[in-house]
Amino acid sequence: MNIDFAKSGDGLVPAVIQDFNTHKVLMLGYMNQEALDKTMSTGRVTFYSRVKKRLWTKGEESGNFLELKSVAPDCDNDTLLIKAIPTGPVCHTGADTCWSERNHSDDFLSYLEEIIRLRRKSSDQSSYVRSLFEKGLNKVAQKVGEEAVELVIEAKDNNSELFLNEAADLLFHYLILLNIKGHTLREVIDVLQKRHNK
Repeated sequence: MNIDFAKSGDGLVPAVIQDFNTHKVLMLGYMNQEALDKTMSTGRVTFYSRVKKRLWTKGEESGNFLELKSVAPDCDNDTLLIKAIPTGPVCHTGADTCWSERNHSDDFLSYLEEIIRLRRKSSDQSSYVRSLFEKGLNKVAQKVGEEAVELVIEAKDNNSELFLNEAADLLFHYLILLNIKGHTLREVIDVLQKRHNK
């Protein structure tokens, strides 16, 4: 890999960070040769901080590292695409990306699955999702059952707001159940598509 670090004049090239699993763009940083070398040798994404004027490994303070999966230069060898697995929120705001949740309306369920995955790994003791995972599969399955019953009860009435809220609760806890079982909503959709195509 022959990266043209001299092209910009400051010895830095942009590094676009993409989630290896969801393909979402997480953040943009800058690398010099030393940062790239450290990233490759440690397996954790390291940038050159233009503010701190030094190498900076993402997560060195927060613990929210970016575990390296691949590095690819663009066609001009002056920009990097880095695919990584985040171990926690990526943005300093606590969001999973630096482009906030307002941009996820087109694929919100996938976004929500990713938030659930991150919350499962979180060290935040106040996280409801984390606490539910800690209680185990039986508790998560029980919660899905409770939410399903509540949805059926609301379906018998004519209050659309309560019905939709219960439907949202059921869907949210169903995504948690899929996660704890090691599956994704995409896999369920694939099953439905195969059935549809028969």
